[in-house]
Amino acid sequence: MTGWIWWLIVACGFGVGEVTLTAGFWLAPFALGAALAAATNAIGLGEPVDFIVFIIFTVAALVSLRPIVASRLLHSTPTLRTGAAALIGQHAIVLEPIVNRQGSGTVRIGAEVWSARAFDEGREIPVGADVEVVDIRGATALVME
Repeated sequence: MTGWIWWLIVACGFGVGEVTLTAGFWLAPFALGAALAAATNAIGLGEPVDFIVFIIFTVAALVSLRPIVASRLLHSTPTLRTGAAALIGQHAIVLEPIVNRQGSGTVRIGAEVWSARAFDEGREIPVGADVEVVDIRGATALVME
């Protein structure tokens, strides 16, 4: 087998390790360096040049790319809320009076009707009131005016 194939196998190994081990972008620079070493070997620059290219590009990627990836991707919080979490902060209209003592109350959140309870235990909220969803507990929305 020629040298560039070995370098390509090494690059794939580092790539698979990065994806499967969730290494935090530690193995990807090695994969990049090995891929570039495979390219230099394929064009026939010689074996010592392959190792030099591998080392230089791996170190360069570790030093320059890893801090960028770490700050932007690894430590960022998701901005898209889904499911019940997406309802928190939404406005709703009271359809049935909310009385916590009786366990009654419904609200319309968007196009959906939810059972509701007042966030403040002693508070009663009349029909037609505009409320805000504070939390979702199971299938019940906790709301406040």
